[in-house]
Amino acid sequence: MDVRYSTDPQGFQKMTTEELRKAYLIDNLFAPDEVPMTYSDIDRSITGSAVPVKGTLKLLGTKKEMAAEYFCERREVGVINIGGEGAVTVEGKEFAMALKDVLYIGRGAKNVTFASESSEMPAKFYFVSYPAHKEYPTMHAALADAEHAYLGSHKEANKRTLNRMIHAKGIQSCQLVMGLTELEEGSVWNTMPSHTHQRRSEVYMYFNVAPDAMVVHLMGQPAETRHIMVRNGQAVLNPSWSIHSGGGTRNYSFIWAMGGENQVFDDMDGVTMDGLK
Repeated sequence: MDVRYSTDPQGFQKMTTEELRKAYLIDNLFAPDEVPMTYSDIDRSITGSAVPVKGTLKLLGTKKEMAAEYFCERREVGVINIGGEGAVTVEGKEFAMALKDVLYIGRGAKNVTFASESSEMPAKFYFVSYPAHKEYPTMHAALADAEHAYLGSHKEANKRTLNRMIHAKGIQSCQLVMGLTELEEGSVWNTMPSHTHQRRSEVYMYFNVAPDAMVVHLMGQPAETRHIMVRNGQAVLNPSWSIHSGGGTRNYSFIWAMGGENQVFDDMDGVTMDGLK
């Protein structure tokens, strides 16, 4: 388990490129037959992945970082598959996971495993977890079941579909809010105009980024921004005081996950274009 500690806005201003990447960029996801995880002190999130190739992988808790007998002892988890066909088994019940399917795993689930249907085209499970003080049932949904919001325009190069999957009006959770956004061809900007939400932190994981492309992820306070160059399958931890926008060299997709004080999606503080520096 990789443990990360956040900085305050003043310390953030003084960070070098390498320090910024080391603190906020997760670049070890989707390793075959491994379950890499990053624990952040920002709202106690855990971000990880599972790519089962040779066999089944198990989601395990840790004594040192989590002080838990099993992973979901005091946590809930959102899982989205961005690879081949696979399955997640929770307490003996198997959930088939096609491309872009989502699975919510509630607090108290002791046994969680990941499997691929084919080792040649393995599933690529991405997950984000937050602490939970209440149990909600484990639920599965396809991308088609999400609440869709069609945003932006080709003129502004930000035409995109925002798919809300785990949220107050969809799959119920304690505090986790999670979904998937896809940009149309010719659109490159996400979450622009930008915003912050002081009451929630957020994790962005970019995928469908071409090998010769990248996304410039913007973060920091609106008047004191920095950037991280992000490649396919990498994630960025975003503190509550930070914006979280990006511009790519071509269109891409990303999974967003939030946790914190509330689940009100529109509880955000907008930033005007002239307020960015």
